[in-house]
Amino acid sequence: MINTLIGMPQGLEWLVILAIVVLVFGAAKLPDLARSSGQALRIFKTETKDLRDGDDKDKSPEQREIEARNEAADESRTQATGDVVREQRDDTTA
Repeated sequence: MINTLIGMPQGLEWLVILAIVVLVFGAAKLPDLARSSGQALRIFKTETKDLRDGDDKDKSPEQREIEARNEAADESRTQATGDVVREQRDDTTA
């Protein structure tokens, strides 16, 4: 038997939830919150798709920018030292 008290919110309940969100975050912060949530969701979807496909062609501009920065930093470290950059490990852990 299905309990009708537990389930998805109905019309009035959505309005109450929306009112609480506006009170907590403030009306001015809601567009920024929605924008950053959408951006995070877009990056998450792209990452999961890349894990399945293994391709670089579906990366978002933010991901490409981050990777370009990391590659440039690695190149500058390699050129500065003249050696290959290697990971330094601390052998204190097992």
